[in-house]
Amino acid sequence: MIYHILWFFKAHESGFHAYQDVMFRCILAALTSLLIAIFTGPRIIRWLMRKKIGDRPEFNHAALNELTKEKANTPTMGGLIILLSIVSSTLLWARVDNPFVIKAIFVLMWFGGIGAWDDWLKLTRAQRQSGRDGLKAWEKLAFQFGGGILVAVFLFSDFTNITDGRMFWLPFYKYGIQLPQWLFILIAIMYMTGTSNAVNLTDGMDGLATGCVGIVSAVLVLLCFFASEVMSPVTQTTWASYLLLPHILGAGELAIFYSAIFGAAMGFLWFNCHPAQTFMGDTGSLPLGAAMGYGALVTRHEVLLFIIGGVFMLELFSVVLQVGYFRYTGGKRIFRCAPIHHHFHLAGWSEPQVVVRFWLLAIGFAFLALATLKIR
Repeated sequence: MIYHILWFFKAHESGFHAYQDVMFRCILAALTSLLIAIFTGPRIIRWLMRKKIGDRPEFNHAALNELTKEKANTPTMGGLIILLSIVSSTLLWARVDNPFVIKAIFVLMWFGGIGAWDDWLKLTRAQRQSGRDGLKAWEKLAFQFGGGILVAVFLFSDFTNITDGRMFWLPFYKYGIQLPQWLFILIAIMYMTGTSNAVNLTDGMDGLATGCVGIVSAVLVLLCFFASEVMSPVTQTTWASYLLLPHILGAGELAIFYSAIFGAAMGFLWFNCHPAQTFMGDTGSLPLGAAMGYGALVTRHEVLLFIIGGVFMLELFSVVLQVGYFRYTGGKRIFRCAPIHHHFHLAGWSEPQVVVRFWLLAIGFAFLALATLKIR
């Protein structure tokens, strides 16, 4: 919005060109999102407390229930703070006529709506008394698939004149593989659904998912910037050409969206760090996860996302392995409890130890992912 206002009044003709620079607006978007989260957080938390939207952790593990009993009644649906901060900051600093930005906001609101509906059903007092425990698994997946299909179809259309956009790219390999529309759409659906659920599974300790989302979003800021038409001052060619990455015209504006996510995550962490004043719930975890998947789709780094979001992948696959092994062996377990962060908690690590060590892993995965960009 601010970009369009300054452009309308031709601010660049008076010598103010900074607003046209993507990285300048990325910094402002992150700061704006951070401040919105910090200043609106207390009011939203008080509102959630008045509505009795509190957590009630229940696990099929007596020791884990004992370890988490102090979390009872901590306000959930704190993801509202994150959504408000991201959308407001993005609308302020990004070009709202950019198709990638429009779909990013749609992804955030669609998956945020699914999460908010699920949280409301299972966390409010009236619904508890009715015995309703949130959305059924098939209902949630149906809405996630629906959103994925819509985004995938329109995204494929946006790539009509962008050759690299309709290809599948592998790390360490500098040539893309042509994708038919049906396969592109299938990958998009699976990615956004998978990543949204992966972040949802990770959201089980104070600050764990929030910090990891911040780290992944920082990497996506760089990937969007590198994929765009921005020129490298060293080679006088685009960063995409210099690094042999897929070149996606217009993806640079999406860097502002992920900067807003980074700022919102840091602002939310102010209230979500141990001991947490609020949890993001499905309201925050589902849209943030879907946004991570969407960023990988736009920049054509679906495989690289497995490295960037390594912690989320560990959490997701630990659940898959645990459930599969439990059913195959008739009751045996690989981990003390899944997702895997609970395994370490039960092993004697304190909650802050688990969280900080997983953050360090996330940073390591982020640097490893960035290192692959040069090895092509």
